[in-house]
Amino acid sequence: MKDFPILKPKIILGVAAHPDDLEFSIAGSIAKWTAAGAKAYYLILTDGSKGTEDRSADPKKMTIIRRQEQRDAGKLIGLSDVFFENFEDGTLENSLDLKKAICRIIRKVKPDTVLCMDPTFIYSAERGMINHTDHRAGAMATMDSVYPLSRDHLSFPELLNDEHLEPHKVKTLLMTNFENHNYGEDITEYVDIKLKALAAHVSQIPDIEQRSDMVRQWMANIGSKYDYKYAEAFVRLDLSL
Repeated sequence: MKDFPILKPKIILGVAAHPDDLEFSIAGSIAKWTAAGAKAYYLILTDGSKGTEDRSADPKKMTIIRRQEQRDAGKLIGLSDVFFENFEDGTLENSLDLKKAICRIIRKVKPDTVLCMDPTFIYSAERGMINHTDHRAGAMATMDSVYPLSRDHLSFPELLNDEHLEPHKVKTLLMTNFENHNYGEDITEYVDIKLKALAAHVSQIPDIEQRSDMVRQWMANIGSKYDYKYAEAFVRLDLSL
C-alpha cells in the first residue's frame, strides 16, 4: 500500500450520475473536510428520473424530489452548492457534451481535488452486482475532463472564449472502488453524519435502518485495512501533469 501524504483539500468537487451516489461513496470524507474549512460542491449528471419501482410515479416529479433530497443531504455534510445537469437517467454516455458539462464546472469552481467513481469498476462477482452503466460513463467522462480537457485551453475553446472560464489543473483525483483501492480516508468521527445524509434520500431508501447497517459494515471493513474504525476507500491519483 502506497504511503500517501495526508490529504487536506481546500476546494472539492464530487461528480456522480445520480442523487444519492455520493452519499454512499464519499459523504463521510466530504463532511470531514468541510468541517476543517474546505469548500465542497457536487455535480449530479442525470435527472434521476428512473430511480423508482413505483409504476405510477411521474418521472418529472421524481427529478424534483430527488434533487431536493440531494440538496437536503448536502446541507448535512456542509456542501457549498449542488450543480445539476439534465442528461436522462439510464442513458448516460461518455460523450463530448457530457465532458464539456463537467469541464465547465471544474473550470468554474477550480477544485484541487475531484472525486468520482472508478470507471474500471464494471462488476463484482463477489457481491453479485453489475455497476450501473451511468456510473461507468460518468466516471470515465470525469476522468477525461480532469485530464486533459479541463487543463488545455484548446479543449472546448468556447468555455474560455465565450464563458471566460480559464483552464484549470486538478491536483488530486479520488475514485471510489469498494474492492480495489490504495487509499483510505478515516471517517470514524463522521460516519453518523454520512448515514444521516444517506437517510435524506427517502425516495430511494425506504429501509434506511437496514441500509445504514450495511453501509456501516462496509466502512468498518474498509477501515480495518487502514487501521481505522471506519473509512471510505479510493484509488488516489496525485497528478503531476
